[in-house]
Amino acid sequence: MTVGANVKQCLATLKNIEAILSKLSIESSDEAARQLFHQQTLVMEDIKKDVKKRVMELEREEEQYKGF
Repeated sequence: MTVGANVKQCLATLKNIEAILSKLSIESSDEAARQLFHQQTLVMEDIKKDVKKRVMELEREEEQYKGF
């Protein structure tokens, strides 16, 4: 697997984790747990933005990574 494919796979995994945390935040009956899940969803959003930037850099620098 290429670097570009690995980074894009990482991004897909982060999106999945973010979705799970969001779902847990919505479905939790404990208010403290709900807040914790929501806070972690926001953290995942920041991480996801950083990885998206890296994907864009890779695609710009290396033509072979475009469109994976």
